[in-house]
Amino acid sequence: MNNKIIVTHNGSFHADDVFSVAALKTIFPSFKLIRTRDLELIHKADIVIDVGGEYDADAGRFDHHQRGGAGERENGIPYSSFGLIWQKYGVAICQDDQDVANLVDTELVSKIDALDCGYVEGVHNGISLSQTIGMFNPTWQENSDFDRCFDEAVDFAIRILSRFIASAKSDINAQETVAKAVENSADPRVIVLEKYTPWKEVVHTLSKQALFVIYPSESGKWIIHTVPAKLGSFEDRKPLPKEWAGLSDQALQDVTGVEDAMFCHNNLFIAGAASFASIKEMATIALRK
Repeated sequence: MNNKIIVTHNGSFHADDVFSVAALKTIFPSFKLIRTRDLELIHKADIVIDVGGEYDADAGRFDHHQRGGAGERENGIPYSSFGLIWQKYGVAICQDDQDVANLVDTELVSKIDALDCGYVEGVHNGISLSQTIGMFNPTWQENSDFDRCFDEAVDFAIRILSRFIASAKSDINAQETVAKAVENSADPRVIVLEKYTPWKEVVHTLSKQALFVIYPSESGKWIIHTVPAKLGSFEDRKPLPKEWAGLSDQALQDVTGVEDAMFCHNNLFIAGAASFASIKEMATIALRK
């Protein structure tokens, strides 16, 4: 798998060709990268990315600029070179985990494809990762070498890609952990997690009864968090008691009767206590209110 020749276009670069090379670096420890539009060099390459006017994964051709493009996803987002590379190599890059590869495609690859192909529906406004990659190009006032800048962008993209893969693995494992907590809950209204785990999407999917989620914080204290009425909403299925709002330490202990209650947010979506027994007691009080 070593000693391959990989070609992409020279000059100004974008997120799709940068991330394509970054992705291939994770499975091909060494290869010769040539940035060119020379058709003879393109023809001799083992893998061609974002240039050459051809898509044929079996032949190692991954361009999307030809007439008709290179296909699109079921949601309408077209494939750029990164998406084409990910279709071919994504599962291998994710250590043969199809679920992780699918999630990385949803969260990262398809977003880059969409922006590269001008398909902006559903893509958030603001500074994008694609724009950030583009900033590695030298400006007109700089004498920087495009190839050197491309290499810097690839190094950056490798790190970003590795974190998206780690995040995807974490999210999938979290789904299993939270699902078990929902299933094993003594009171379906209060979900208890042994350690903090991303929970909101799973709880919303699996439980219409859940009102509060309890988990330990990194600092050792215990947290009670309200379940939002809808994902992304600031409205809760049931807020914490209004008399707790903004209180902490002794003031909160006096109101709740819980000896080590520590704080309650003014917006009544989160509160904390020093011990598990106390946070459970706060949950019991909150359920009665």
